[in-house]
Amino acid sequence: MNLRCIVFSLSIAACAWLCACSSTPPNPNPRAAQPLTLAPAIDLNRFMGRWYVIANIPYFAERGFVGSYAEYSLQPDGGIEDLYFGRKKNFDAPIEKHALKDKVVPGTGNAEWSASPFWPLSYNFMILYVDPDYQLALLGYPNKQLGWVYARSPTISDAAYAELLIKMDQQGYDTSRIQRIPQQSGQIGQPGFQTQ
Repeated sequence: MNLRCIVFSLSIAACAWLCACSSTPPNPNPRAAQPLTLAPAIDLNRFMGRWYVIANIPYFAERGFVGSYAEYSLQPDGGIEDLYFGRKKNFDAPIEKHALKDKVVPGTGNAEWSASPFWPLSYNFMILYVDPDYQLALLGYPNKQLGWVYARSPTISDAAYAELLIKMDQQGYDTSRIQRIPQQSGQIGQPGFQTQ
């Protein structure tokens, strides 16, 4: 594991810890206190593969990346290889890759995973929604300080994005904090997209 991967992994772990302890900014959603509801019975084989990061709640480990996506693959030991790819600030930058090792939390219908950059550090994230065709997905973090919108394609329609935000709102998220990730150079600097 090179130094850059170690720093990224420590950043993810530190962010998860900080989010667990953080009470700011306050969440104005009237459903903020309700626990997240997991997606029912995730088919792991169908969930594997590439997911583009359409939007997330910005945090320092992924902030400033464009064209980002995750790739999941089942491993012989039952774990899941979790690779994150992205380019820093612009599409001409070299692609960066960071790796996590995930495992399904038993009794969750494959919808809650424990992610670890290396032992003993780990944090849990939750699959909140997957459409029937496994083309769109929502991922969350127990205290709602982190959240992601995924798609199999680097772009989705505005209508589909709006529907996904409604689902996040119904889960108690402050959707005003969710910002889109540029997946094409023309999206950089556009309203609703993350800035560097």
